Amino acid sequence: NAEGSVLRMCGIAGFISFDRDNGRPQWAAIAHSMGEALNHRGPDDKGTWLCPAGALIHRRLAVIDPDRGRQPMTRTRDCAEYTIVYNGELYNTDALRRELSDQGYRFETSSDTEVLLTAYMAWGEEVPARLEGIYAFVIWDGVRNQFFACRDRFGVKPFFYALADDGALVFGSELKALFRYPGLTPRVDAAGWCEVLGIGPARTSGCGVFSGVKELEPAHSMTISRGGIRKRRYWSLESRPHTDDYEDTVLRVRELVTGAITRQLVSDVPLCTFLSGGLDSSVISAVAARDYQRSEER
Repeated sequence: NAEGSVLRMCGIAGFISFDRDNGRPQWAAIAHSMGEALNHRGPDDKGTWLCPAGALIHRRLAVIDPDRGRQPMTRTRDCAEYTIVYNGELYNTDALRRELSDQGYRFETSSDTEVLLTAYMAWGEEVPARLEGIYAFVIWDGVRNQFFACRDRFGVKPFFYALADDGALVFGSELKALFRYPGLTPRVDAAGWCEVLGIGPARTSGCGVFSGVKELEPAHSMTISRGGIRKRRYWSLESRPHTDDYEDTVLRVRELVTGAITRQLVSDVPLCTFLSGGLDSSVISAVAARDYQRSEER
């Protein structure tokens, strides 16, 4: 996360294999090993969900509804199961919850995880266009018998994946989780060395540096089913002429900055900021402190 931002970090991982029966007795052990590689990302809780098509793994840093927001989270509709693992935060959770409630959906928790899962149940693969926030998630869709993966518009939350020798698609918030899967080993080819030596610590979008490892690009979703893997871009940044005068620009920037900060202060646990003394962290800390003061006065 950028300097001064609120640090919230869970971890997700898993593997998907529709056509391979070999090795399924060992899936639980593999899932456990992959999850252990992400323990540092989620000290508050852990969970694993297994199905005939793969596994979803979660390590949780609890922020919203610590008691009831456990993952993997499963909900049922029309006798079909939907299960999610999710790393991130939705800034328009309340608006989505109200809209879904108006459509007849009911919620058991106050977590954004349940809102996100329910939103997918309602809108399917079109759900990314409705999301405001930072996120990487994978959902098992029991109606369509597929997995749906998605990453936020600017790639704040990580999502790496690779195809293993047995045909499984393996994914995780960190590379180390992928390499716990049998047959995946950390090898760097010429392209990887170019990434490290040429533009490191940055990376080309979509590149996982290690041979065979890819990154789900920002603003992309991915569907994994028996028919294969399908990716698509759901959003693109548009450049438009700036027509506001100076005074309107100042007001608009102030509104955008303060709104972005206060929307990230929603939490059921204490929050802090990293104050280095630079402009960005100072602004974030000042706006957060003022918002908390106003909340106490109310």
